[in-house]
Amino acid sequence: MKEPFTKEDLWQFASEIIREVTKINNPLTNQSEVISDEWLKSKAVRKILDISAGSLRNLRITCKLRYKKVMGSYYYNKADLLGLFNDVS
Repeated sequence: MKEPFTKEDLWQFASEIIREVTKINNPLTNQSEVISDEWLKSKAVRKILDISAGSLRNLRITCKLRYKKVMGSYYYNKADLLGLFNDVS
């Protein structure tokens, strides 16, 4: 017959769960963080440039901004976004 759970077992299990949740919630320095620094979502780009979704689409179509489409969401290159301000032509 198995022994029942003790309070000590439950406290240990709770602390393990808290550690795991903390790992998930705290951003770590890894590859996914680097990607998020280099690529911005459409909403962030529209807010930075103060433009509509249609204007952003025109920038995408005319290849003035590099983009990636991931599961229906567009991500734009941060360097290209900053390059728009330096482009005089």
